[in-house]
Amino acid sequence: VHVQLLIDGSDSNTAAIALGYAEALIQDYALQLRRQWFDRLAGAELKLPVEPRLRVLYNSTLESRNYIVPGLIAVILMIIAALLTSLTIAREWETGAMEQLLSTPVRPAELVLGKMLAYFVLGLIDTLTAVAVGVLVFDVPLRGNPLLVVLSSCIFLTGALFWGILISAAARSQLLAYQASLLTSFLPAFLLSGFVWAIENMPVPIQLVTYAVPARYFIVVLKGVFLKGVGLRLLWGELALLAAYAVLVFVAATRKVRQRLA
Repeated sequence: VHVQLLIDGSDSNTAAIALGYAEALIQDYALQLRRQWFDRLAGAELKLPVEPRLRVLYNSTLESRNYIVPGLIAVILMIIAALLTSLTIAREWETGAMEQLLSTPVRPAELVLGKMLAYFVLGLIDTLTAVAVGVLVFDVPLRGNPLLVVLSSCIFLTGALFWGILISAAARSQLLAYQASLLTSFLPAFLLSGFVWAIENMPVPIQLVTYAVPARYFIVVLKGVFLKGVGLRLLWGELALLAAYAVLVFVAATRKVRQRLA
């Protein structure tokens, strides 16, 4: 009897554990069957009646870099984007430039967008560089559409930049803005996005918290495009959540800037 198991190798750590457990369980069951048959047919050739045939999909060799690099791109992008913009408005409060803005007819939404656009270009360059290094240097397969990687990166980057501006508008000093951006961007993206530990293995309260971490959805998109080659038809849900997050943070940042300018 042949038993086929198909294992998702996009998460190499979980796949390796599942592979070991599955093979051990099947072998143990096969030995039990063989002992029963051997008791009835003494002298028969000892051959396992159940033979496992395991196949790992999307990452057949369980290369750790194929699992780490897409997640690392999301973590790096989140940190860079939040740090780039978290110091902008806080710096202007410290230097007194914000008082000059108070005398201009600029609206809060225009101020937020103006602060974001320049850093958006820098963040997009960083994203393309990270993807190129992952594919060309670390030989991570890019099986899906590269344009989908760019699209998802733009959406994720926009939300991360707006988050940095929100922190900058709420903080009175650059030091406080820097510390807050690290605490609210790096740690959640690194610990609660599924990059280091599988979300399914976390306690239920922590799993609920991960739904508010945008890097969680971005990592799903990157792994889907890089390793599985899936398209927009399967990833539109994650992209919609990232877009909703960007809009929500933009509104919050605009209101906070309006309060500070009032």
